[in-house]
Amino acid sequence: MKQETREYNFDWMLWSSVTSGSKVMDGTRKEYQALLRLIPNFRSVIDALISQGEPGRLYMKMGAEYLDDIKTVHEKGKKLCFGTFVAAKDLFYAFDNVVPAWAELLTVYGTMMMRRGTAEYMDYCCEAGFTETSCSAQRGSVGAYLAGLTERPDFLICGAPGICDTNANAMQFMSEYLDIPLFQLTFPSNLTGKRITDYQRRDYKALIAFIEEHTGSCLDEDKLRSVLEEHKRQDEIINEIFDLSRLKPCPMPPIFNLFLYSGKLQSSGRKSFTTLLESMLDVVRENADHYTTDGRFWQWVDSQDISLLPTLIFTFFNKGINYAEGREDQTYEMNTSTMDAMIDSLADINSRMPMVKQLRGPYDATGMWRDDLFFMSKIMQPDLAVYVGSMGCRNSYGANKLIQRDAERFGLPTLLLFADAFDDRVASWEFCVDKISEFMHVRGIVS
Repeated sequence: MKQETREYNFDWMLWSSVTSGSKVMDGTRKEYQALLRLIPNFRSVIDALISQGEPGRLYMKMGAEYLDDIKTVHEKGKKLCFGTFVAAKDLFYAFDNVVPAWAELLTVYGTMMMRRGTAEYMDYCCEAGFTETSCSAQRGSVGAYLAGLTERPDFLICGAPGICDTNANAMQFMSEYLDIPLFQLTFPSNLTGKRITDYQRRDYKALIAFIEEHTGSCLDEDKLRSVLEEHKRQDEIINEIFDLSRLKPCPMPPIFNLFLYSGKLQSSGRKSFTTLLESMLDVVRENADHYTTDGRFWQWVDSQDISLLPTLIFTFFNKGINYAEGREDQTYEMNTSTMDAMIDSLADINSRMPMVKQLRGPYDATGMWRDDLFFMSKIMQPDLAVYVGSMGCRNSYGANKLIQRDAERFGLPTLLLFADAFDDRVASWEFCVDKISEFMHVRGIVS
């Protein structure tokens, strides 16, 4: 790792960039335009977010809140839990002295906000002895933690061992390398049934006991109930946004996918995400006839008359979501009547997280990857599907050509892009644009 990369802590740089970005519209429009000229490296991403108006501003504020919690965790006397995005966030917000930090989210922030992205942190994982074929979604931030360029985690949570092998290996490696306690949630191969419910409840109670042991505090039942009620309200708004997104042309600006995904994974159950969702819903309702957006990526999408429909990695299966119609047994329902009911709700949320739900068994089994793709396609009626993943994801890379074959038979034109969503050294965004454009022309999707 270069010496200059070690000059500033990774989490401090993310906090500084996002917090500064969240304040750029506090002044006048003239002051904002003058500021953009002073930050050429960040201009495109800041302008793309802020150009969305109130939702863009609230998204930046929500991110600033999340990153400030991480940066100040120890000076406020709290414990830092580091883990992977598939662990349900609500539980951690029901403790007064726990701050959750998720590897994939921090990698996304680094990729968006840092001039060089997270490539050096990915490479440092290899210098430390971790495999280079692991998922870049974790390595982009894990490398910074291994190098000591962050607040040191007090304990680790692995949310998907077996389902995502590199996810599990990353947490195990960190635990050994940094000598930090680790808890692993586990998941049966099936999704529903009494035996599975009982197993997941015991597993989640063990997680709660682990957190209590390493924080010295007890789970607050009233606070957990409040967090889950807030989560329930968020799901209701998301359900309405998804229903409106079925209109053609789609009234949801493409960048709202980023807002939804980030909010769900970092701030479920927090007021800041509810406020953002309410603002987004207002925009989607207003745009039911048409919309325009700015920003390089989203401007290109709009120029091609493309709507970015919710992706498989944003399928959380909350009760009432449109793509679960006819498959209600695969959804989770919020029940806050008793502590056991809330623990069951948390376990159900966790077991229905993206990847955890879809990759726990054969790709073509009921409720798995192919099944979810086809059901969502029936509801959302896309003109094409595009796969862009991380080469470290063995499960998806091992089945993507089978999925493509089945999707084509289903009548859905499907493009495989052998790029890496987190590491543009594998394939540049310009390469992806060219391939998507070529595919749409060859398949007659656009003239």
